[in-house]
Amino acid sequence: MTESDLQIQVANYLRTQYPDIVFHSDFGSGIKLTMGQAVKQKRQNGSRRAWPDMFIAEPNGAYHGLFLELKRDGVKVHKKNGELVADKHIREQAEILDLLQHKGYEARFAIGFDELLVLTKQSL
Repeated sequence: MTESDLQIQVANYLRTQYPDIVFHSDFGSGIKLTMGQAVKQKRQNGSRRAWPDMFIAEPNGAYHGLFLELKRDGVKVHKKNGELVADKHIREQAEILDLLQHKGYEARFAIGFDELLVLTKQSL
């Protein structure tokens, strides 16, 4: 399953299980763009490359909403000791998630659909 397939699966789940929730998924995530499209997307996103894949606009009393950086099953974000892996892009994504947490949002990595289910049930 690709990350794009995972986003579609998540969107279908949210629509059926939480029909009143407003959410947005980043279309540009995980797809190949032409150079012109990539430049335009970068400008539209304020030159931030690592914006999370999905935002669920549902405050829960503790947070303003939930940002998710979706990863397909098997992707490693943390080492066994809890440290981030050395991958530059994952580190950039973690920095954005941390920034969003400091702004009052729940912001997390979600690896695979099962982990996403746990996170949404905890946060919504």
